[in-house]
Amino acid sequence: MQTYDFAVIGAGIAGASVAYELQSRGRTLLLEREPLPGQHTTGRSAAFSVESYGNLVVRLLTRAGRSFLADPPEGFAPVSLAQRCPMLWIARPELAQQLAERAQCIVTAGTELVEVSAAEARSMCPVLREEQIAMGLVEEQALHIDVAALLDGYLAGFRARGGELATRAAVTGLRSTRGSWEIHAGAARHHAGVIVNAAGAWADEIGILAGARPVGLVPLRRTAITFDPPDGVDIAQWPCVIDAGETFYLKPEGAQLLASPCDETPFAPCDVTADEFDVAVAADRVMRATTLEIRHIRHRWAGLRSFVADRVPVIGMDPEVTGLFWLAGQGGHGIMTAPSVARAATSLIVDGALPTDLKALGITPEMLAASRPTLRSEASTR
Repeated sequence: MQTYDFAVIGAGIAGASVAYELQSRGRTLLLEREPLPGQHTTGRSAAFSVESYGNLVVRLLTRAGRSFLADPPEGFAPVSLAQRCPMLWIARPELAQQLAERAQCIVTAGTELVEVSAAEARSMCPVLREEQIAMGLVEEQALHIDVAALLDGYLAGFRARGGELATRAAVTGLRSTRGSWEIHAGAARHHAGVIVNAAGAWADEIGILAGARPVGLVPLRRTAITFDPPDGVDIAQWPCVIDAGETFYLKPEGAQLLASPCDETPFAPCDVTADEFDVAVAADRVMRATTLEIRHIRHRWAGLRSFVADRVPVIGMDPEVTGLFWLAGQGGHGIMTAPSVARAATSLIVDGALPTDLKALGITPEMLAASRPTLRSEASTR
């Protein structure tokens, strides 16, 4: 039976990134139930680093992680992790005021947004219908993230630092005795001082297995499609376009276009697939907002984005179960916040405090804590 300082459950982007950071502070085991890491939400993400997306805490975590994505450690990945791709927010007349108010909050928090006219928005993305744009805002410094390169970089770095990854290792038992955890995973047993619950949509199930109350994770299905652009049209410089009501987004994806209806359908944790109705909604919303004609959908898929009630990630020790650390509820923001969240989690586990740069942004442990009152309902039971 092997003994570790830390055992991380889940080898998606959350688990892989925190294991990478923890391995530099102690012997770390990374457990994954699937044959390959990142098979579920991580592997189905169309990820951006966008500071104008999400609530304040998410936006600050995104900002704190940007330098890693733009300039990773030497040798971390053989390709660039991120490429500049502006984010263009558009608002129909009835949503213009809402977008203006949102923009004011975002700018006040330190993110630069540039207002553009309908004509300027259409010059960036020529297929937009002019009547759909009463107001446009651009986050010029947004980044498109190479998710595969980021995940591979964390996993390779983790192993290079001496970390151990076990796949096909579903956790079926967790028992705490004398300040240590006994972990049943696959056919093996392990001991660890601290368990990091980074199991994505399954995090509440792992928490319950460890004797903790659930934090109230709700997995929400989101759909994406890809399709061909118009013949002879160069889409390489198009921005990612999202409407103020967050009813769809559209962006270049290599030689194709990717779109989502921004659906959020509650779903039990599983290997989720796209629903044909949501696929049709995605195509319809794109065609209503643009002059594109989607005649053939190349690919369709869905992933689960898991949130707690206040939509702020849960990053902290369980208030009742010693040695259980939650790293869950990243929703659709897990890729772009991974660098800062991994450092935050590692520092909280080992040092009991956040890194200095995160504190300087105004992030506090209480904002992220598993003990914050907005998480667990009175109906929750052990």
